[in-house]
Parts: sequence; structure tokens; C-alpha cells
Amino acid sequence: MSEENVPSFKELSLAPAVFKVIDEVGYETPTPIQAQSIPPLLEGRDLLGQAQTGTGKTAAFSLPLLSRLNPKLKAPQILVLTPTRELALQVAEAMQTYARHLKGFQVLPVYGGQNMGQQLRQLQRGVQAVVGTPGRIQDHLRRGTLKLDKLSCIVIDEADEMLKMGFIDDVDQILEYAPEQRQTALFSATMPKEVIKVARKHLNDPVEIRIKSKTSTVETISQRFWQVKGLHKLDALTRILEAEEIDGMLIFVRTKVATVELAEKLEARGFSSAALNGDMTQMLREKTVEQLKKGTLDIVVATDVAARGLDVKRISHVVNYDIPYDTEAYIHRIGRTGRAGREGKAILFVAPREKRMLAAIERATRQPIKAMALPSRKDITNRRINQFKEQISAAMEAEDLEFFEELIDAYQSEYDIGHRKIAATLAYLLQKERPLNPDEAFVEEVREERPERSTSPRRERKTSDDQMQTYRIEVGRKHGVEPGNIVGAISNEGKINSRDIGRIRLFDQFSLVDLPKNLSQDVLHKLKGVWVCDEQLQISPDAGSYKSPANDFSKRRKFGKSNAGFKKYGTRSQKPASKRRGIPKK
Repeated sequence: MSEENVPSFKELSLAPAVFKVIDEVGYETPTPIQAQSIPPLLEGRDLLGQAQTGTGKTAAFSLPLLSRLNPKLKAPQILVLTPTRELALQVAEAMQTYARHLKGFQVLPVYGGQNMGQQLRQLQRGVQAVVGTPGRIQDHLRRGTLKLDKLSCIVIDEADEMLKMGFIDDVDQILEYAPEQRQTALFSATMPKEVIKVARKHLNDPVEIRIKSKTSTVETISQRFWQVKGLHKLDALTRILEAEEIDGMLIFVRTKVATVELAEKLEARGFSSAALNGDMTQMLREKTVEQLKKGTLDIVVATDVAARGLDVKRISHVVNYDIPYDTEAYIHRIGRTGRAGREGKAILFVAPREKRMLAAIERATRQPIKAMALPSRKDITNRRINQFKEQISAAMEAEDLEFFEELIDAYQSEYDIGHRKIAATLAYLLQKERPLNPDEAFVEEVREERPERSTSPRRERKTSDDQMQTYRIEVGRKHGVEPGNIVGAISNEGKINSRDIGRIRLFDQFSLVDLPKNLSQDVLHKLKGVWVCDEQLQISPDAGSYKSPANDFSKRRKFGKSNAGFKKYGTRSQKPASKRRGIPKK
């Protein structure tokens, strides 16, 4: 299927509730694996797909399977097997997003190391999709807590990774236990004989799809990534814009809506920027590109489709503000810089759960991508000072300053003030809107607040203490969380002004945060399901976790959710897969 013949999502006959999400977030064109997988999966066919990590497989199977799902049936209809906990969480979160207009839909990620009781309660309430690692799926099947009698489809994701990790026998046993009348989809980057054996045994006349990933060396482009943490992406981008020597910049986001939002926010911060997306008329797109070429516009925020074929030599930087869904999109994006033999720079923002995509991109580009530190306050100060000096030199050379020299002489004579003092005062007035020495708030990350002492929030809060309530969230230091992650999640998802977020106290397994007492149940319900550092917030009013150090759950080391004690006390056997007991026969 050539690039010109790729259908739009509208042409793929997805269920209206599923397509509504695609339309809302502004996805434009499916990736090759999506375009070829969605039609046969919608028809109920089995599928054998060979595609690399980072080609958009999750949407390739999630969108059609959700389109065929019965949300009124409170029983597992879709089972997705993944090799790792991280991938299980990623797939589950994506499915929840795609199904947000399917009333009553619930997806449950299950994996070793997570609290078994929590999984059991959710299974008893009823879920339509289960995403998990083979070992924990087997645990539930042995217990009889996971019923597959209503199952309509099984997806085996990254089958070759299952093989490498010793899970292929587990997968084979789970497939044996599933209903005979079902749909099966298997995806794998490579096809070793063991994977082919499983496919031949369990797939019925499958549609076979092979996606060849483009690989590229980008020798003229310097690639770096920033690990998203402790700071909003917009603030990080602002630092980069302040400190880097930039001619023209192209910023990529995933959706049409995001192009407009980010361009407006950058304009508000004083940067010359504009959006470029598929909703704009051809005339307006051409005008935007022409402005970028001429230098009357410095920054364009674009989607992948809108930037296709864009060739502007002055683009010195490409920023992947949102990581792309597939490696080919990344190669296409960064190819917009480093043109005509010039050196280009590519910067990639990577959230902790996007590290797998980073590794896939490194394989595709055949280059390691170096981690970068954000510019410091000193870096930004030095950059602004240099620009200020350049402005002075340029004006000194180009302008007739005789009138102003006489004015300064007259002022000096009248007030008996030295020229140095006058010049310093004029410099101060000139830089007031954009201080040469920015205050700490501009470049400071939210600092971690320790539970050993009560601390006041860094920012001036609009809500008084007597209007605040302490809430507990189930993510802490053990999960790698920082206060900035918590502030960003609550502010963005709960639509709560960051200035109304009070003290944050981090413990090992949970955190406490002070929020306004008048939060609605709708906001609290939404925040419960928000993911931070691979953990759901599960926010609830605190019942005294902070009153006594003994209540810090980090002390319970033997039964913690993700520490070494699990190896001893967990439910998963440590024996090799070949020696574990099989699942009971039906």
C-alpha cells in the first residue's frame, strides 16, 4: 500500500463511538500496520502481523476490536497478552482512551507485583478487556477468577519478546484454555520458528501482514532527548527556545487541536509561532510556510500530515513535543532539518513510559540519542545578555544617535548623575518585559517536599489553608514520582489551577497533597483513574497517613507492590516456564 493510497480513518468503518475519539483528538492518517490490520480484524478474521515496535500496533488491534465489543456484557471479551508490565499498562491506557465514548467500558491491566486483591475486586465488578502478562493471567486462570467463556478475541503482542523471556509455553497454554470459537491476532517483530509454530497451531486461516520499517542514518542531524519529569513540557520548551541558537523551528505534536493550543501558548510567551494542520485551507498553509521561509515567522507547530513534503532550509531545529506513534514518522519529522548539507538539531521529549519507543527510534536511525539537560538559569541569563549586547552594537552602528547623546549629556548635567548610572537605568527599563536575569520562578523545577517537616508551597496560593483538605494518592518515591509530576497531572486532568494545589509530601508508596475542599465528585472520580509514573492516583481523602511515621507503608517491605519481597511472597512461581504446572483442563 503506497503512501498515496492509505485510507483515512473515516474510510475504515470503525464504530461511531470509536471514530468519535479519533476525530476529537485529530488523528489524520493511519499508519501502514493500522491501515492493513483494521479491515480484516473488523471482519472477524484471524491475523498474523509482522511489524517492529513503534509502528502503531496498539491502535491497529484496539480500534477494530473495540468497534466489535458489546459494552453491556460485563465479562472479558478481549484478552491482550504482553511480555512486560510496562507494555500492559501502555496498552490498557490506550484502550481506555479509545473507548471513552463506549458507556460502561472497563479495561483491567494485570501483572505480577501488583496487589492481587485489587485485581480480584475489579474482575468481580466486571471488565470487558483484560491486558496482562502471561504469568499473572495464568495465576487468575488457576484460581478461577478470570473466566474466558465470553471471550471473542485474543491478541498476542510482541510474540518474539515472549519467546525471549520464556513465556511462549505460557502463551500456548492460555490459548489452549480459551474458547475454540474466537478471533486471534498475533503480532511479532520477527518470526522465529517457535512463534510460527504457535501461529500455525492456534490461528485459523489468518490474514498475513508484513510491514517493512524504513531505517535511516541521519548523519547531519544531532539528536537529543529530554526525559519528561519535574517540569511541564511547555516550560521545558520555553527554556530551550531561550537558550538555543535557533534560526527556524518545527515542532511536532500528535493532533490538530494541539497545534493551535501550543502555538497560541508560545505566542503568549513572546515567540513568533503559528499552527500548521490539515483543517487549515491550502492557501493558509502555503502562507504559513512562506512566512517561515522569509523569516517573518520563526516557529511552526505541525502535525505529521501537514508537514509532509515541507522543505524550508532555515529550519535549524525539529522538536518532537509529542513522541510519534511509529519510527517512520520520527524519521520523516527530523528529516525536515539538516537540509542542503546544513547541520540540523532534533530534540525529542520522552515520558518515562515512552522509553520503548525511544529504543525503537535508536534502532531505526542506527544512532544513539543522547540525553540532554535543560538549560539552567545561568544559561538563559548568559544568552539574554549576549543578545542584549548584540542589540546595542547593531543600533550603535546603524542609527544616528546624536540627538540621544545630547539628551543624556543634558540629563547628566541637570541631575549630576554619572553616565554609568544613566546607562544602567535605561538598560533596566529596556529589559523590564523580558529580564536579562530571570527570576527563579521562570526556571525552577518544583522542589520535593519531605514528610519530615511541613512545608509551604513555593507558589503563592489563592486558596487559604482553612479551605484546603489533604488527599492521599497511591504513587510515591518508589515509583519515581516528583512533585512536578503530581502538580501537572492534577492541574491538567482535574482542571485545577496549579496555584490552588498546596503542600505535597512524598512517601515511599504514596503521597499526600493538599487540595481545595470544594472539589466535585466528578473531578475526584476523574483523578482516580489518572496515571502518574505507571500508577493510578486512586485519590481519596486522607485518613491520617501523615500523623504517624508508622503509617508510612514503605515500612512493609515484605509485601510491597514492587520491591524484592515479592519474589519471595508473590504468587508467581520462580520456576522456569517449562517446569511450571499447567493450567487446569476445562
